[in-house]
Formats: sequence, structure tokens, C-alpha cells
Amino acid sequence: MKYPKLRWLEVGIRAPVTDNEASVLVDTLVQMCGRGVLEREGWLYTYFEEPDDLSGFIEILRSRINSAIGNEEIHLVTRWQANEDWSEKWKRGLGPKRITDSIVVRPSWVQFHPEPDDIVIVIDPGMAFGTAEHGTTRGSLRLLASVLQVDDRILDVGSGSGILAIAAAALGASEAIAIEGDSPSFEALQKNVEENAVSSRINCVEEWADAQSLQVMGPVDGIVANIETGVLCSFLPAFRNALIEDGWLVMSGILSMEWPRFLENTRAEGFRCAEVDRDGEWTSGLFKNV
Repeated sequence: MKYPKLRWLEVGIRAPVTDNEASVLVDTLVQMCGRGVLEREGWLYTYFEEPDDLSGFIEILRSRINSAIGNEEIHLVTRWQANEDWSEKWKRGLGPKRITDSIVVRPSWVQFHPEPDDIVIVIDPGMAFGTAEHGTTRGSLRLLASVLQVDDRILDVGSGSGILAIAAAALGASEAIAIEGDSPSFEALQKNVEENAVSSRINCVEEWADAQSLQVMGPVDGIVANIETGVLCSFLPAFRNALIEDGWLVMSGILSMEWPRFLENTRAEGFRCAEVDRDGEWTSGLFKNV
């Protein structure tokens, strides 16, 4: 029997980092906990299931952060958060968000009266990366809506919450293969797919994507990938091999300061940028084969 969690470990982290290091730090925390990361007044906060050995867990966490950003000047604070308090904290101030003329994302606890042509996606923030609260997700959704054609078959690499695969299915994709290797995120992905009644068109795959697995899953009409910039660059040859000749590729997770160099990498791998979406400090791009 699986008993409900009584409390969570809230961890606050502050470190002198560049914008790029901050992105790496957030990715490291998400990978470790499988949940979202909040930013408040220069501190990053996230939540972990109660560890068996608190002091040992903190040592491991500090070591992982040091390795990720190469900086030992880290301020780390912890406190216990009651389960119901943690849940309520995520709910405050969250409501439906209209991303495009037709795509609306709402949490499950909020009622919404859609227009006749609206596509409403139900996603609860906090359990896995990928909600309408983040600029990379909004940018990916807008670009996806602009390029996806009915009956397209697509890959969603590093699916997280599954929001992009769910949107693709709702927009008419014949199949969306949602690939996610983190177990807590994969559980959230499966739950969200069922919640949005698109199980018949989404194939959830629990594994870490690599060049070989992507090629086996292809050829596909399109790929969406909202992940860290360095990982995107390493996957570019695999993306090209998995796409049909006139396929499309939506990539996000790129800080605007990283965009010029990232664009050079895509050109070197045989892609041209067809459309750009900027949302705050984040840039997303739609790419086609040259």
C-alpha cells in the first residue's frame, strides 16, 4: 500500500551564477526532484520527498550542484513543508492561460468556459516540468500550433508533464511519442495524458532519449524538444536522422543570450530557422531541413 506523504523537504538555494549557470542549476534540480522550481528574490526553491537520511541527502545535493555549476559558494537552506501547505502554495494565483487564439491551459481545480474552437489542456503545475507558467513552454506551444498538420506523427523529446504531446494530439496529430526518462515526471506524464483523454494518440515511453532510440522511433513528421541548450545541440544530428525529408523541428529551452551561438550550431547541422518566438529571457525556434 502506498501511503500519502505527510510532509515535503523544501530546499532553498542561492549561488552567484551567470544566466547560463542558472539554467543549468534549474535543470539539475528538476532532474533530481522531478518537480518544478520556484524563483523568489534571488533564491531558487524546490521540494523533495522526505529522505531517509537528511544529512546524507543534503551532502549529495550540494555535491551535485557543485558539479553542475562548478561553484562551491552555495547558500542552502531547508525546512519541512506540510503536504497540504505545499499543494496550496502551487495553487495560489494560478488560473487559465490563453497561449494562442485557440489553446488554453488550465489547472484541474479551475473552472473555465471555453469558446467553441478552444483547445483546453488540463495541467497541474509542480509535478513535472512543462506548464504554461514557463516561457519555454508557451513558446513551444505557439510554434507547435503554427506548424503541426493533421495526421502528423511526432516525437516529444524530454516530455516532462506531456503538455506538448497533449497539445499535438489535440491539434490533430495521428501519434505523439512522448519520451521521458525521469520516473516521477513519467508518472505525471501518464496521469496528464489520461486526464486530457488523448491516450489513444499518445505513446508514452519511459527512457532517456539517445541517437539510436530516436532513429528507431522515426521517421516522423515533426519533433518538439524543450530541454537544455547543450542537450539540444548534442541531439541535432539525431533529430535530423529521425525526421522525414521535409520535416519540422521545434526547439526551446534556449536563453536569449545563447541564441546566436545556438543558431550557428543548427546551421552547421543542416537546419534553417523558419520562425522565432521570444518570451522574456527565453527564445524558441521552428526549424526545417535546408
